Amino acid sequence: MSDSLSTSIGLGLIKSVVCVYDVVTLPIYALVQRPWAAAKPPAVKARPEAASDPYSPWIRTGTPPDHLCYQAKTISELFSLTCKKHPEKRSFGYREVFGEEDEKQTDGKVFKKLILGDYKWFTCAQIDQRVENLAKGFMVYGVRPGDVVLILAETRLEWMLSAQAIFRLGATIATLYTTLGEDGIIHGINETEVTHIVTTHDVVPKLKKFRKDRMIPRVKTIIYIEGHKTPDMTEVDGLSFVPLKVVEEAGREADVGGKFVPPKASDPAIIMYTSGSTGVPKGVIITHRNVLTTIGGFFAIAHPLADKEGATYIAYLPLAHVLELAAEVFFFSIGHAIGFSSPHTMTEKGTAIKKGQLGDAMLLKPTVMAAVPLVLDRIRKGVWDQMDSKGPFFKSFFQFITDYKKFWTKRGFRTPIINALVCKKIRAMLGGRIQHIVSGSAPLSPDTMEFIRACLDVTLLQGYGLTETAAGATIMDITDRSTGLVGPPLHGIKIKLVDWHEGNYFVTDKPHPRGEIVVGGGSVAAGYYKNDALTAESFRDEDGERWFYTGDIGEVYPDGSFKIVDRKKDLVKLQFGEYISLGKVETELKSCPVVDNICIHGSSFHNYLIAIVVPQPKALVNLAKLQGKEHMTHEQLCKDPAIVEAVRQAIAEHAAKAKLNKNETPCKLVLESKEWIPETGLVTAALKIRRKNITDHYRPDINRLYGISSDCNGLQSKST
Repeated sequence: MSDSLSTSIGLGLIKSVVCVYDVVTLPIYALVQRPWAAAKPPAVKARPEAASDPYSPWIRTGTPPDHLCYQAKTISELFSLTCKKHPEKRSFGYREVFGEEDEKQTDGKVFKKLILGDYKWFTCAQIDQRVENLAKGFMVYGVRPGDVVLILAETRLEWMLSAQAIFRLGATIATLYTTLGEDGIIHGINETEVTHIVTTHDVVPKLKKFRKDRMIPRVKTIIYIEGHKTPDMTEVDGLSFVPLKVVEEAGREADVGGKFVPPKASDPAIIMYTSGSTGVPKGVIITHRNVLTTIGGFFAIAHPLADKEGATYIAYLPLAHVLELAAEVFFFSIGHAIGFSSPHTMTEKGTAIKKGQLGDAMLLKPTVMAAVPLVLDRIRKGVWDQMDSKGPFFKSFFQFITDYKKFWTKRGFRTPIINALVCKKIRAMLGGRIQHIVSGSAPLSPDTMEFIRACLDVTLLQGYGLTETAAGATIMDITDRSTGLVGPPLHGIKIKLVDWHEGNYFVTDKPHPRGEIVVGGGSVAAGYYKNDALTAESFRDEDGERWFYTGDIGEVYPDGSFKIVDRKKDLVKLQFGEYISLGKVETELKSCPVVDNICIHGSSFHNYLIAIVVPQPKALVNLAKLQGKEHMTHEQLCKDPAIVEAVRQAIAEHAAKAKLNKNETPCKLVLESKEWIPETGLVTAALKIRRKNITDHYRPDINRLYGISSDCNGLQSKST
């Protein structure tokens, strides 16, 4: 008997047993779980401000309960009020680093593995005192109200403490991703004219080099967060170095009472530099009011989570990204403990976790996390990789289980047996207690959304926002089980659609109005720092409201939920006049098992698309086995024409399942053997592709692919 026949018979028997079980137990489940009584999203979540005007802004319905976030006028005031409300509550925690070791991998690469301790926690009262001491210490070392202080560090406790201290004394922070290239970092430092930088010990050598080369002449003081290694801190050309703990100690002894100037709601809180998808980084001026409007919008839908015992948020996304900053302040304000982590240490598979040590999530056991779509896509592919390794029967059985759970979950039923036997093991990767995940930064494919909800047995919400709107625009209700939508406008925010004639999107479209998304209200930033021309292009004051023209194309459903369907800059017209949304195609193809990351390119001089693909290593090995080429290295596979063709076919099959049109399916491929990470400049710190950089980097390959015949048989590949 063949394996495929055995799998079919075995799976058929299981399905028959499950069917009988469902028939017998359905009345019991219905009586116990009462799915008809389960909390459901309101039938109407948002409505037009003027019902008779199709161009009227949409606003969320309902009124949230009162909270500190509506009483406070600034980020620092909300932080102080929260500390006073919960003085003895666990607030922030981090893992101590005792050292590091080099670990050589089988492929010759060397990873630095950290020697980590357990989580160390502080109460709200202790954190409040540390912020006070740091605020005074910053003043001792020359920071004054109204100044701008740059924070150049990865997400960690000291980042948040420094930011809150700077807010408290009445100054502004500027933020830069540490993964920005040297030119971007130098640009941000010089444009803001900062004299003080807060950074980590490992970044100090880079800043010293900049100063020696006379690239950052205005910087006077580097305040560094110490680590397990002490770099050379000798002064360079008048540049002094001060450990952050010395600043804190100085503040503890200082008498600077009355010298703080509490900020106003309209004052700039953050000059946040976006790594962006094109050009040099641009600074967005985000006020205290902007951030609090977003936090108030979060609370309006997430208030049922407030003050839950043991609730914990895992903080690992870049704090230089406004979504993470707003999320941490929000969850802190509703009584959640914040445990700091890193993508390199979050799980046992993290590149910085020493063998035998637990990842952060296993120790922290978070209940809430934020994620970007690429992270969720990789979780999904990781689970399927495990299923593949267990053979065809187990893979087919797992597919049946996930489909079964999706079916009953959509109808309001819980599946306790599957949750206990299957979901529990997958949830263990994230500590076992995860209940809520919020996805933002880029569109999440419906397939991945359904899979994560089913396999992790979590509430997965998708939201939409931009740095220019302080991360605030839309978010789904907690009880919303839909996919592909990003929810209605946040409470306190307005969204309208504007016709885009070139793309053929109109507010009068049926069945759903479509157009460029324009966000208005308190979350809309003051503008771009020292860039009046760009500010005037994207920000407008109309009808007594400030609006930001996003460049994203959306459609609105009758219940007030929005869907992102396109982006102006992602639209390309092929040779025969067909318009293709590159972002839409990428969103669908990122969920293809063989794809780890992808960038689609089109040209108006040609009638087909090409793709630059970073393949998923294990999936590529599986393809190699089918071709009898498992002896080849990853780099060699990426150059092999037969493997490239196999990848193209896999992508074409996935595109067909995703119902992409033929002209939306890439005909030719470039395979890249190295992962796109922020340090390469090809993706942002939030892991969104930087289309222009990728196009420039792979221009020779793109030209070569478009230079050969227009059929889909000629393939080229590259390993950089």
